Amino acid sequence: MQSNVDIKENMPKIDTIKLRNKHIGKSCQLFYKTDPLKIIRGEGQYMYDEEGTRYLDCINNVAHVGHCHPTVVEAGMRQIATLSTNNRFLHDELVKCAQTLTEKMPSGLSVCYFVNSGSEANDLALRLARQHTKRHDIITLDHAYHGHVSAVMEISPYKFNQPGGDPKPDFVHVAPCPDVYRGKHRDCDYPEDADLGQLYADEVARLIEQNPNKIAAFIAESLQSCGGQIIPPKNYFKKVYDLVRSAGGVTIADEVQVGFGRIGTHYWAFEPHEVVPDIVTVAKPMGNGHPVGAVVTTPEIAESFASTGVCYFNTYGGNPVSCAIANAVMRVIDEEKLQENALHVGKYLLDQSWALQYEYDAVGDVRGTGLFIGIELVSNRRTRTPATKLAKAVVDRMKTVHKILVSSDGPDDNVIKLKPPMVFSAENADQFLYGIRECLAHFENQEKSQNTTGTEMRPVVVIPAPTTGGLCSLSSSAISEKPDLIKSV
Repeated sequence: MQSNVDIKENMPKIDTIKLRNKHIGKSCQLFYKTDPLKIIRGEGQYMYDEEGTRYLDCINNVAHVGHCHPTVVEAGMRQIATLSTNNRFLHDELVKCAQTLTEKMPSGLSVCYFVNSGSEANDLALRLARQHTKRHDIITLDHAYHGHVSAVMEISPYKFNQPGGDPKPDFVHVAPCPDVYRGKHRDCDYPEDADLGQLYADEVARLIEQNPNKIAAFIAESLQSCGGQIIPPKNYFKKVYDLVRSAGGVTIADEVQVGFGRIGTHYWAFEPHEVVPDIVTVAKPMGNGHPVGAVVTTPEIAESFASTGVCYFNTYGGNPVSCAIANAVMRVIDEEKLQENALHVGKYLLDQSWALQYEYDAVGDVRGTGLFIGIELVSNRRTRTPATKLAKAVVDRMKTVHKILVSSDGPDDNVIKLKPPMVFSAENADQFLYGIRECLAHFENQEKSQNTTGTEMRPVVVIPAPTTGGLCSLSSSAISEKPDLIKSV
């Protein structure tokens, strides 16, 4: 078998571009549109282009345990060489996958349905909720994205609010995203002891009051990614879940982007909120790049779904190859202590990123947990005006100068997102921190040179490499609280 290192491109990059332009729909977008990357292989937290240039991957929450992890590759190869069929036949990989997945959930969540993607998972979650409640209306969050099939596009403001998007259906009710930095209720507009979780929960309460006896479900990502790496305020989900259940609805936690230990402190991102959803959807990281996902729910909701007498069948959902790969991924997370790695490296990365607020006026907010971090860039700290052009420039310069792949997102596309493979190391964190500092200093100096003369230029701050053992040698007792920062007003 050919070595991963020996992989070469099949045709010149220019020919790849020509064929893509000819045969791939224009709405299928690329990263770095003006100078797209041709990636021909990956390993761990790195990807390599056709010229052999290595890039640090800070984008890929799909390659959860690292690109081409040998354990995952071997599991998939072994199973596909043995049997690949659908789940209407008994198979050990399927039931073992369901067992492992439910053992990692709260005890009430014990029934699985296997699918191929997050879109399918969320589509099925809506069907389960509607059948169980005999209702149809859905409460979703502004800027949310739950997938690309029709049913979940209808509950994804991230898509339908775009200029060419379809209008919001009447049965979809949009609550404000619980963003305390630039959302409807900002922390700077209230006293420090204000209960922002209650203020945002009150928005959901109003939607329920306006639609009595209609709400089937409330769906939300446990941490909103496309909305700009949002960390909801304390007790928000607890209050909302109580409201929805009191009104006869069920709760759906979308863990497609943030599950499987990414947040470091817990395996699932809903856990720190001290809630237990009625339905949980999982996908992307579960297969480390292989298309596999699942819906996990309670026996009661599963029984409601079965009571229709309509068979649920998904040709590829739960096939032996997908389940063997998912089993390998969950085994690697545990055996290689990748949740612990996310905790310690993420803590170091977040602490150092918070320091950027002292150094650069363009850094308005830094937020995150584990290897899920957002750096929000602004052109005015007082007004918190989004610096969309700067964010795009930083993304491009990180790629071209530092060979680091990041992306930007949020309602105004001004939040630098980090959600790298879970094998991301303290040394990788230092590489990112050096790069982001150089980029911010470069563009700050560029602006100064254009607007003034004789202004002192800012040097790039160099972060020293960590000592032996890196941050992964820290214990959980070493975790401290976020340092006090001067609040922007």
